Amino acid sequence: MEFGWLSVIPPLFAILLAIKTRQVFLSLFLGIVIGWIIISNGNILKGFELSIQSIVDVFKDAGNTRVVIFCALVGALISLTQANGGVQGFIDLIQKKNIVTSRRHASVFSFFVGCVVFIESSISCLVTGTIFHPIFEKFKISREKLAYICDTTSSPICILIPLNAWGAYVVSLLEKESAYGVFGDPVSLFLSTIPLNFYAILSVLFAGFIAFSYKDFGAMKKAERRSEETGKTISDGAVPMISEDVASLKPKKGIKHKSLNMIVPIAVMIVMMPVSLMITGNGNLTSGSGSTAVLWSVLSAIIVAGIISLVQRILSLKEVMDYTLKGISGLVPLAILMVLAFSIGETCRTLGTGIYVASLSKDFLNPSVIAPILFITAAFISFSTGTSWGTFAIMIPIAVPTAVYADASLPLSIAAVLSGSVFGDHCSPISDTTIVSSMASACDHIDHVRTQLPYAVSIAIASALLFWLVGSL
Repeated sequence: MEFGWLSVIPPLFAILLAIKTRQVFLSLFLGIVIGWIIISNGNILKGFELSIQSIVDVFKDAGNTRVVIFCALVGALISLTQANGGVQGFIDLIQKKNIVTSRRHASVFSFFVGCVVFIESSISCLVTGTIFHPIFEKFKISREKLAYICDTTSSPICILIPLNAWGAYVVSLLEKESAYGVFGDPVSLFLSTIPLNFYAILSVLFAGFIAFSYKDFGAMKKAERRSEETGKTISDGAVPMISEDVASLKPKKGIKHKSLNMIVPIAVMIVMMPVSLMITGNGNLTSGSGSTAVLWSVLSAIIVAGIISLVQRILSLKEVMDYTLKGISGLVPLAILMVLAFSIGETCRTLGTGIYVASLSKDFLNPSVIAPILFITAAFISFSTGTSWGTFAIMIPIAVPTAVYADASLPLSIAAVLSGSVFGDHCSPISDTTIVSSMASACDHIDHVRTQLPYAVSIAIASALLFWLVGSL
């Protein structure tokens, strides 16, 4: 059954209500309920019943379940590395070596770390946030700034790197379109889109400019002024995505603070990501399961952090378990939010939101504006649904034949789809990467969205103009 314009109402309602009220859990839930009421042809009781079932059915997908568990386990890693003195030891090391001596230095180093960890977007956010949250707190830099850096150096970087799950997924979608016979090697085609992926490239460059220049505008400037003038790294009334009991946990009294107690578990997590992808992909890095890899990686890091704490006699086995459970409990809200995000995504797929919006763009396509229209369409779909990969799946089968039949540039058209899809993944309130960035920086989720959105929209406008200019050549 086709729902037409009604299919757009649930995600837009949830996003706008969340931004307006700051009640993201309630907003997502009501968006899900409205969606299933529409699917039930206005039957409120049936729609409510199906919406609850939709939330329960999130766990039918093993990938979803692994991501939800990963989100909860992140808290255990954070609490253990704080309790065993690893986080404080890392801060002490930085102070001793004079590596980070100012707000600008902290901003620049966090940007570089985010860019280097490009294997998986969630791991990138987590590593950057875990390492730099205490440093940003020390220099009284807003958590909104850290969340922005975590987010901008995750998916925009990942889509520019062919040797990860993102590149493999795009190549697999391009392989399915090879029947059009206009390109021989999907890998080469994907590589040709990288220099044309204007949104991802400009986002990273702009984040680098912000980090180096330390100049801000809009809501981010207000957040930075607040933190600098009042020392408040988070706004009054804000609700961090991680419990303050976990985010500000102090090391156990009387222990020696060792930076390696944090560096080693984090290094294990980073190394385990490609290793896990190789294992799950039967030796092929790009064929591995991303959700399995992130879960194995964080589990490995937790185990290593626990063993380090036991071997050094910093924590007893009971204390290791207590801090592990305390950390997990602090991330329960994040896990719930992720479940709701997955549920509203499935609701949108059932309604056909993405397909409907994509179909509207066909009426406006001609060779000179194909790329900007594809970019705007993909951006709207990804922002509404909170998924870049889902938007890839919807838009690439549309972009390839459209470009072929209109005799437009195929690499540019595909790059426009990838750029627009990353826009939503980058800044939608219901995107998993946006959520994890808020969590990793202990930031209020809506504050992160509000401060990042002016930057993202500015880059999106510039990208659309570039797609139009290049497409007109």
